[in-house]
Amino acid sequence: MGIVISQSFKNIISTYLGFLIGAINTLFLYTEFLSDEYYGMVGYMLSLAYVIMPLMAFGMHNTLVKFYSTFKTRICLNSFLTLMLVLPICVILPLILITYVSYDTIVSFLSKKNEIIKDYLWHTVIIAIALAYFEVFFAWAKVQMQTVFGNFMKEVFHRVGAMILLFLLHFKVINIEQFMAGFVVVYVVRMLVMNVYAFSVKLPVIIFKRVPNLRNILKYSFLIIIAGSIATILLDVDKVMLGHYIDIKEVAYYGVAIYIASVIAVPQRAMHQILSPLSAKYLNEKNFNALEDLYKRSSLNLFVVGGFIFLLIVLNINQLYYIIPEEFSGGLLVVFMISCTKLYDNALGSNNAILFNSDYYRIVLVLGVFLVILMVVLNIVFIPILGINGAGMATFTAIFLYNSIKLFFVYKKFKIFPFTLATLKIGVLLIVSILLFYFWEFPFMPIINMGLKSMLITLLYAFVVYRFNFSEDISLLIKKYLKLK
Repeated sequence: MGIVISQSFKNIISTYLGFLIGAINTLFLYTEFLSDEYYGMVGYMLSLAYVIMPLMAFGMHNTLVKFYSTFKTRICLNSFLTLMLVLPICVILPLILITYVSYDTIVSFLSKKNEIIKDYLWHTVIIAIALAYFEVFFAWAKVQMQTVFGNFMKEVFHRVGAMILLFLLHFKVINIEQFMAGFVVVYVVRMLVMNVYAFSVKLPVIIFKRVPNLRNILKYSFLIIIAGSIATILLDVDKVMLGHYIDIKEVAYYGVAIYIASVIAVPQRAMHQILSPLSAKYLNEKNFNALEDLYKRSSLNLFVVGGFIFLLIVLNINQLYYIIPEEFSGGLLVVFMISCTKLYDNALGSNNAILFNSDYYRIVLVLGVFLVILMVVLNIVFIPILGINGAGMATFTAIFLYNSIKLFFVYKKFKIFPFTLATLKIGVLLIVSILLFYFWEFPFMPIINMGLKSMLITLLYAFVVYRFNFSEDISLLIKKYLKLK
């Protein structure tokens, strides 16, 4: 776990830095400097771009990680890497042509409820292309076990860019149309920077020769477009559907609630960057003992860290909503529901990495498609009745079922299970902490209240985790950085 802990710790720092900047943007700058309509449009545009991104990438970012360690000769490896760079273009160009030819039909469907959407379809397409190739270049660096810079670009760069654009808009250096165009430029520049870094780690040698195992590679790539899209769709299709059913400004309220809860996913996102190539390596080498150890350790470590973040959010959420515009407080229930799904994601550890890099991704694909259909149906039912809370309920239900099935499937096929007695102990600690602190508020300003409460939660949680040695890896980090003997 040495390389995992080392790079994951650095990735967590950069990811939380990104989320801190994003929190400032989401909770304060967007809400103050943009109208609710345009804020909702930004959220809608990004959600739609993330939904179509896996198709644009043709699954190459997953394929590159899965098959890289199977090639043993230089010619075969370079031919494979050339394929990874070229195939997305073969998908992107026809999609651009289809969008151009069918533009009026597409925008009339998407903008049925909100006319503003029709002005930004090409913005969305360009962002989707930039996201697709960014992921390909990031995967290029991942397979060299270099994830720190790529994670920084993935989590920090675009949020700093958005912050700069928001201040430029506020001080009237740019207008709203220039802001929206600049938003697209930020994602394109991020992709280009990642390209330069990835090629500095390993310079491509373009060779158009037959790639061994090409049939399986293409089959995996085709299917992983759907399989790799499922998690993205489960999180973003709700915003897209909200834009279809309710006023676009409510997408902004929902987006704030989702963003608050998504902070819990930071450790999982950070650790996944190194878990994925390692899991692929162990699977290709059939080293199932190492795979199981990685599964259990990643699950426990992520549950400990994710549980701590979960407590900070849930126990401070009421005070947090006092310091942002009142209309956004309608997303309180959404925060609770999505926070639980994010904590469950953390507790699964390297589950996704195992499934997407194994030969069983086909079955997970079928199950995932049914769950996406379920989520769409649930959104159709709940959104008209409950609004953004209905979207949150649909997302919670679908992701809970999806994660439970994945957990069962890995156990059934590999006979490995991530949870241990320590997992139960952490669960008890979380429940006790909620009972102790949820109804307890200091009679001060919300920010001071949150600060004091967070300090008490941190001291209690860290003491119990360290004192009872729930996780050896976490205890070692505490010893290292607090200089304990």
